[in-house]
Amino acid sequence: MLIIGKKLSPYALLSISGLLAASDQAVKWLVQQSMAYGEYVSVTPFFNWVHLWNTGAAFGLLSNGGGWQRYFFIGVALLMSVALTRLIFNKVSKRDGISYGLILGGAVGNLIDRLFRGYVVDSLHLGWQTWQLPVFNIADIAITLGVILLLLSNLQVSMIPNLPGSK
Repeated sequence: MLIIGKKLSPYALLSISGLLAASDQAVKWLVQQSMAYGEYVSVTPFFNWVHLWNTGAAFGLLSNGGGWQRYFFIGVALLMSVALTRLIFNKVSKRDGISYGLILGGAVGNLIDRLFRGYVVDSLHLGWQTWQLPVFNIADIAITLGVILLLLSNLQVSMIPNLPGSK
């Protein structure tokens, strides 16, 4: 059995989620107030500050769906938020709890955009010469880090053999 340590309070995890969602919204507000839509500002040779909108999912998936996708993604985000909140209130390990908190904070940040703007504001772009990542935001980073941490945690647990007397 893998011992992960003390558990975090569900309220601490929800606070992490709230801070992430608030930070995400603050950056999006700043971008919309200070940049024209489609504007790119080169900060370094590999990082650009941009102002783009995404009506679809990751990588613009379903962005040309005619509008129905907004409500679909709102529904998915609401369901995921409820499920993640329930998981956080179950007695989960610290690592899984942090993963759920990161994913929840990102989901709420993008949900707020879809509810009030009808699209997600993306503002961060990484690339070097011909290698380019899609434009993303703080919510996307939180979701991605949460999923990676959850996958690594599950891989680590599944790779440890069951010892006699362990559950």
